[in-house]
Amino acid sequence: MGDIINNDEMRLPKWFKVRMKHGNDLADVRIILRSHHLHTVCESAVCPNIWECWNKRTATFMILGDICTRNCGYCAVKTGSPDPPEINEPERVALAAKEMGLEYAVITSVDRDDLDDGGASIFAMTVAEIRRVSPETKVELLIPDLKGSFDALKVVAESRPDILGHNLETVPRLYRVIKPQASYEISIAIIKKAGVMGVTTKSGLILGMGEEMDEVREVMGHLIEAGCKILTLGQYLRPSKAHLPVARYYNPDDFLVLKEEGCLMGFEHVEAGPLVRSSYHAEEQYIRMGGKNE
Repeated sequence: MGDIINNDEMRLPKWFKVRMKHGNDLADVRIILRSHHLHTVCESAVCPNIWECWNKRTATFMILGDICTRNCGYCAVKTGSPDPPEINEPERVALAAKEMGLEYAVITSVDRDDLDDGGASIFAMTVAEIRRVSPETKVELLIPDLKGSFDALKVVAESRPDILGHNLETVPRLYRVIKPQASYEISIAIIKKAGVMGVTTKSGLILGMGEEMDEVREVMGHLIEAGCKILTLGQYLRPSKAHLPVARYYNPDDFLVLKEEGCLMGFEHVEAGPLVRSSYHAEEQYIRMGGKNE
């Protein structure tokens, strides 16, 4: 399953096709984001889908700045000491969502271990502002682990996002290398507790960093046990030579097999493919789950 590659071999397999197409919508999205001084994970994490998404007038807002307090081996987001949160950022996100005409907004953030609540209050304020400024817009949140604080999680959950996501990213064995400042057990607990708090939960894995398929299936089982409803599976792409090398490329058929297995295990929706990321086709996932944009 998949193609094992030499660590020095960075050529993409033939099934990777990313259309880099400029257009009026892409230009408009860029202008709106710049005018409100907002960050996106599309740019900060070097997402391969930026051309497709921005040309559809969608983007994943990244709040709480663009500097992360953690240093994960796979991630392109900058690491360092971030500035204090900007209290008017939630309003700026809401205004941008309205100007972009978003029916579905995805909000994520860097890790903010320097904050007592991990940034939970800013997430909640952002949901509230979007609902005030653009009440027809549905909201999906993709949160960090909030340092394992259930009190902080409660603040986010009580803002009532339509979907609440938290990504595991990889298998437990690789956490020490890939996510050394995180805990697999804490992340599973966050997902489980969020479901208990009454929100629909979502998680994702990035494949190709050295995991075995049995480990992937084991993680999928843990997510089912934690009550996770939506799963995304995508291929790791090395952002630079300073990041972890790709250990394996999975082909589209591999992802199809995992999607079928995930559905049989009990996930209500599985989005799987080489270019899939957590927010990729997020609105379509929500609709397939029975949600509606009215």
